[in-house]
Amino acid sequence: MSGETIETREEGQRERADSVAVGVIATADNTDGALRTIHRALDRGHDVFVLQPGETESETVRFAKQFDVEIVRVQASGDLQRYKEELAIAASVKDYDAVIVPPPECERIVYDETLAAITENSIQVDAVTERDVEFSGETVVGIPAYNEAGSIGDVVREARAHADSVLVVDDGSADDTAAEARSAGAVVIEHERNQGYGQALKTLFDEAADRDVGSLVVIDADGQHDPSDISRLAGELESGDADLIIGSRFASNGDTNAPVYRRFGLWIVNTLTNLSMGVVRPRSRVQDTQSGFRAYDSDLLESLATDGEIGDRMSASTDILYHVHENQFKIKEVGTTIDYEVEDANSHNPISHGLTLVNNILKTVERQRPISTLGVPGFVSTVIGISFGYWCFSNFIASGSFPLGLAIISVFFTLTGIFSSFTGIILHALNQHLK
Repeated sequence: MSGETIETREEGQRERADSVAVGVIATADNTDGALRTIHRALDRGHDVFVLQPGETESETVRFAKQFDVEIVRVQASGDLQRYKEELAIAASVKDYDAVIVPPPECERIVYDETLAAITENSIQVDAVTERDVEFSGETVVGIPAYNEAGSIGDVVREARAHADSVLVVDDGSADDTAAEARSAGAVVIEHERNQGYGQALKTLFDEAADRDVGSLVVIDADGQHDPSDISRLAGELESGDADLIIGSRFASNGDTNAPVYRRFGLWIVNTLTNLSMGVVRPRSRVQDTQSGFRAYDSDLLESLATDGEIGDRMSASTDILYHVHENQFKIKEVGTTIDYEVEDANSHNPISHGLTLVNNILKTVERQRPISTLGVPGFVSTVIGISFGYWCFSNFIASGSFPLGLAIISVFFTLTGIFSSFTGIILHALNQHLK
C-alpha cells in the first residue's frame, strides 16, 4: 500500500473521529470500565459525553471531570433507551454527526466495525464490543495468556496466518499482554485478576460456545508451539474421526527438546492419567496428556462450557481428558513439535507442577473408582493382616513367646485394610446415590 493511500485513510479516520463522539452511561459499579472507555476514546480523538442519571454524583463522574468531557445530567429512570436518546440529543446540540454508546458494563469498543456501521441517518449508534464479534463457523485460535507481552504479538500474528480469527484471554496480566495481542489483530477478553490457566481455558470454552465457532485450536502464548501445525490439527478435526485432536510430543512425527527430567515426569503423569481413566491397552492410551496444543470441535466445546468440574489451575488439562472420556467423545493425537528453548518459556516449577497433577489424579481416581482403588486394596491388606495374625498366633502356641513384631504388622495391615475397605464401600454407595 502506498504512503499516500495510508495518509488518506488516516486523514479520513481523523475526520470521522472529529464528527463522532462517544457517550458513556455512568453507573454505581462501572467506574473502572467507564474510565478505560473514556481514555481510549480520547486517545483516538473522539470527544466524550458522560451521562449521570439522578442528582447524586457518581464516582465515575467525579473521576471523569478530570478529563475534557461533557457531563449530561438527567433524572434517573432506569430506562437505558432514554439514556441513549439523551446522549444523542447532547451530541447533536454540539454538532456531532453521531454518538457511539457502549453498554453500561463498558466492554471494549471495536471502533473499526462500529464506525463502519454508522450511516447518514445514524445519530445514536450502539457500540460493537469485543464480545459482539461473531466467529460463527470459523476456525478460531484460542490463547490463554498471563504476562506474555514479549511473545504474544508474534504468536498472534503467526496464528492468524493459519486460522480465521484469534481470541486471547488475558488472565489478569500486569504487563502489556492485552495491548500487544490487540495490536497484532486478536480479540481480547480480559480477566480483572489472575485466576489460573484452567479458568482462562474455561473462558475460552464459554466464549467459543457463545460465539458458535466451528472449531477452537488452543495454543500456548509463549511460542513453544509451532503455529504451522494449527491447520493440520484443524484439518484432522474436520475429517470427523475425533472430537478432540491433541498435538502430541510423543506421537508419530512428534518431537520435543524437553529435558530428561521433564520427559520422565511426563511419563509418570501420562501413565497415571491413563490408568485413572481405566485405559490399559496401548492403542487406547493418550500419549501426551499434558499437551496444551489441542483442537476442539463445536459439540465438545458446548459440553465443556457447561462442566463445572474443570479446575482453575494447571490440572485443567487432565480434567478435560476426564470429561472427554466420561462423555464418550473421541480423541486423536497427531505429532507436533514443542520447543522448550524459546525465550520466557513455561516457568512453572516441574516438581510442584507434577505433584499437583499427581495429587489431582489420585483424588479423581479415589472419587470415581473407590472400589478398585480403596476397596480391593483394602481387602488384600486385611487378608495380609489376618495371615500375619495367624502366623503370630501359631508362633506363640509353638514357642510360648509372643512375637511382638508380627503382632504389630498384623494389626497395622488389618486395621488399614478394614478402614480402606469400608471407605471404598461408603464412597461407592455415595456415588451411586448421587447418580
